[in-house]
Amino acid sequence: MSYCKQEGKDRIIFVTKEDHEAPSNAELIEDDPNDPYEDHGLILPNGDINWNCPCLGGMASGPCGQQFKEAFSCFHYSKEEVKGSDCVENFRSMQECMQKYPELYPQEDDNDSAPSGGADTAPTDSVPTSSPDSTPATTENPAAS
Repeated sequence: MSYCKQEGKDRIIFVTKEDHEAPSNAELIEDDPNDPYEDHGLILPNGDINWNCPCLGGMASGPCGQQFKEAFSCFHYSKEEVKGSDCVENFRSMQECMQKYPELYPQEDDNDSAPSGGADTAPTDSVPTSSPDSTPATTENPAAS
């Protein structure tokens, strides 16, 4: 006998062997070639935001999805001289929401993050060093022999 039970946000469905042996009656819907959300990037041909774009990494549907959508929409449609300068409150609201879910939206700490590259990050054991008072030893320097 098949049955279903709810545990919190999850729904658990138990099926019998007979249920699995019966052919599926699910109907697949063919892709609509005129679907405006299909095979497009972040911005749709009409200028709207494609919230289904994988490039958003699920941000539009997470627990702070509404705040993300409001902030991103504000920035996208901003007409200000400094684009998005009128969206500070929206981004602040999004940031406050994200701070409530650190496991989903980890914060980067300047002290804990890995070096981003640059002159200070070269390994010291592979760089020859010399003090200003010493002369590097080379075969051309007679004082070094």
